[in-house]
Amino acid sequence: MIRIYIAEDQGLLAGALETLLSLEEDFQIVGVGKNGAQAYSFLENHSVDVVLLDVEMPELTGLDVLEKTTNQHAKFIMLTTFSKPGYFRRAVEQGASGYLLKDSSSDFLAESIRKVDAGEKVYAPELMTVFFSDLVPISERERLLLKCLESGMENKEIAQELHLSKGTIRNYLSDLFHKIEVKNRTEAVSLAKTNGWI
Repeated sequence: MIRIYIAEDQGLLAGALETLLSLEEDFQIVGVGKNGAQAYSFLENHSVDVVLLDVEMPELTGLDVLEKTTNQHAKFIMLTTFSKPGYFRRAVEQGASGYLLKDSSSDFLAESIRKVDAGEKVYAPELMTVFFSDLVPISERERLLLKCLESGMENKEIAQELHLSKGTIRNYLSDLFHKIEVKNRTEAVSLAKTNGWI
């Protein structure tokens, strides 16, 4: 029996997933969460085989949950409506075993769960095309800088956060803006969100 946890903030979709997957004889739905915080709390305290994790959720995103969880047994399948290469790359780097679009057929999803439970990786073909045609152009340090900008931090605060000098931060930001072809912080954050880099 494959124990499955569903984390999905859209109630209708969560209910549909639970109903459809419950019809499979070898599946047991052990819980359903409507945000990332609920998912993280559940995973830290329960034994789960496969987690279906919505990428974009309130409180903690699916990527946050994937990054924070210490549940070594669980395998993760990310579900998304967005084919953002940045999200896909981060999910793979953080150990996701699957990355599927939400409009995948129920048969494909069920088969993917079985494959992931058996130790295989399953990625939607559409996402592979996007991933290889548009690899993320920023480094991990640049992603951290963008996260700081998203939080509204000034150069002095960013310098303290990253243990660097204000001058170094100024230079890094200048190089980053040039690299991704934006004029200011607002444009940088907007572009980063659009492309799923943060």
